[in-house]
Amino acid sequence: MLNNRDDMKASMDKIEYEKRIVDHMIRIYCRNKHQQSSGLCIECNALRDYAFERLTHCPFKENKAACKNCQTHCYRKDKRNDIRNVMKFSGPRMILYYPFDFFSHFIK
Repeated sequence: MLNNRDDMKASMDKIEYEKRIVDHMIRIYCRNKHQQSSGLCIECNALRDYAFERLTHCPFKENKAACKNCQTHCYRKDKRNDIRNVMKFSGPRMILYYPFDFFSHFIK
């Protein structure tokens, strides 16, 4: 049986994993769409920060489903559209840039 500390670690691991995947996707998007060779443009950095904040405050923590399947949409409409575009573009390309995370993400 897990104690509170283990529950908290498991939820942080899930959220940290989600943050890593979102970061990868935004970096792929920015590199290809905004021709950023290193780092993120201002717009993509703001979207990344917003996504990280939403993930940090996700009420479901370790029980978090994929955002598209979530009953509670915590993204503002404009940001939800932005992140959808990023994921739609970057999802298939993750296999080229981050193959391990690609397979791990889509198996889950």
